[in-house]
Amino acid sequence: MSDLKKKFEESVNYVQNAEGDFKPSNDLKLEMYSLFKQATEGDVHGKKPGMMDLVGKAKYGAWEKLKGVSKEDAMQRYIDKIDSMK
Repeated sequence: MSDLKKKFEESVNYVQNAEGDFKPSNDLKLEMYSLFKQATEGDVHGKKPGMMDLVGKAKYGAWEKLKGVSKEDAMQRYIDKIDSMK
C-alpha cells in the first residue's frame, strides 16, 4: 500500500471515529464528502438527483466540482484538510 493511501485511510478513520467537540459544519461535511468520493471513485457519475432531493443534489454538486481532479490529488487534499483541523 502506498504511503499516500495509508495516510488517506488514517485520515478517513480519524473522521469516522471523531469524538468530543468535533462538530463539522455542513459546508465542511460536503467538502470532505466530495474529496472522499473523488479519491475513492474518481469523477462524478450516475444520475443527478432531482430537485426535491436537496441533500443528494448538494452532495452531487460538491463532487461534480472536483471533476478532473486525480484520485491522488483528492486524497492529498483530504489529508491536508484533516491535518489542518487537528
